[in-house]
Amino acid sequence: MATELRETEVVVVGAGPVGLMLAGELRLAGADVIVLEELTEPMTDSRASQLNARTMEVFDQRGLLDILDRPEPEKGGHFGGIPLAVDGLDSVHSGYWKIPQYRTEAALWTWADKLGVTLLRGHRLTGLDEHADSIEAIAGPLRVRARYLVGCDGENSTVRQLAGFEFAGKDATKELLRADVSGVDIPNRRFERLDNGLAIAATRGGVTRVMMHPFGAPARDRDAAPAFDEITRTWAGITGEDISGGQPVWTDAFDNTTRQATEYRRGRVLLAGDAAHRMMPVGGQALNIGVQDAVNLGWKLAAELRGLALLDSYHDERHPVDARVLANVEAQALLLLGDQRSDAARSVFTELLRMETVRRHLGELVSGLDVRYDVGPGDHPLLGARMPHCAQELRDGRGVLFAPDPGEFVAAVVNRVDIVPGTTPALVRPDGHIAWIDGTRADLHAALDRWFGPPQAA
Repeated sequence: MATELRETEVVVVGAGPVGLMLAGELRLAGADVIVLEELTEPMTDSRASQLNARTMEVFDQRGLLDILDRPEPEKGGHFGGIPLAVDGLDSVHSGYWKIPQYRTEAALWTWADKLGVTLLRGHRLTGLDEHADSIEAIAGPLRVRARYLVGCDGENSTVRQLAGFEFAGKDATKELLRADVSGVDIPNRRFERLDNGLAIAATRGGVTRVMMHPFGAPARDRDAAPAFDEITRTWAGITGEDISGGQPVWTDAFDNTTRQATEYRRGRVLLAGDAAHRMMPVGGQALNIGVQDAVNLGWKLAAELRGLALLDSYHDERHPVDARVLANVEAQALLLLGDQRSDAARSVFTELLRMETVRRHLGELVSGLDVRYDVGPGDHPLLGARMPHCAQELRDGRGVLFAPDPGEFVAAVVNRVDIVPGTTPALVRPDGHIAWIDGTRADLHAALDRWFGPPQAA
């Protein structure tokens, strides 16, 4: 079979939400990109079905909410199964948005396709061939040569394995079974702790999602999704309810494995999303931080292609943020899956979550709203944090300087970022984080040079 060679600037492996978000970001910044995907057709499972406030802000920044069919947000969430209200946070998208993953992917592909992303389906990555100035992705007879390659291919990432990334952490000790089932009529159950285990059930659109954990049951080493018979037996053993007459739409098992790549970049290969970190999907945080990995990386990788050295800041910024999420997920798993011996800890957490400061702190944590990067000099409390309420100004994926008197800053900007009116002078990066705010002109020039390069000729 003849070898086909294609060339691009970046090859992204994986066309899930993270890969499509990254590909769109790269195209928005002017980079050529090819996405390789093993599946021949888009997935139709609901899988990750919860978007948090920060992800919705990011989607709003890129105009994705206009094409994303979305319900009203749910204001009630949880922390380890203990009720946690997430309304009233400093975001116009405060809350949880229950959107099946296939709908999120469909909206992202509509956006990415319009931007000119090339998606090649039915191509399974089998090898990498790195050279001094390029890297080749090998997928059967197809070879794609690029300057950089990003693995967005999930927790069992082929890219991560082929490139030799260390995936440090802890193996699973417990697991949850999960299934979407049609044709059953059972009560909704919200983190019900019964004598024999944990049971969760919620019906939306005629399909009931059930999740369960028998107390004390260890994780199993699985090479396939659990059979529906295992789902029905386990559910009956915990709740006494018979769901065997329903039709399984999808079954799954997930565990409390906690792992993170020790580095997000090795030469010309980078990782994002589940390829870089694996966690129990408590509260749907895995998909959300994966999307935010992509938004942090996309504009930086495109800038690197133009000669601006920003790529190492991707690991420096995202690795500690993702590690903190893994820690909060691990804490939640202890509360959620512990048997009756964890009741004392749950009681203490229940009391703490009645305090407004604790509720707001954990609400911002699980909603992705509290991320703050070390972006340079300055002591303003918002420096490095996300800039709220600026979605419209970031639609084009460019940096923005908000200024009370825009004309006063034209000479400083020199075509590097857009200037728009604003009550407080602030420089905002394409990912929505503040790189300079109400500081000295010297610090502004330093921030412009660092994040957007030297002045460009008109």
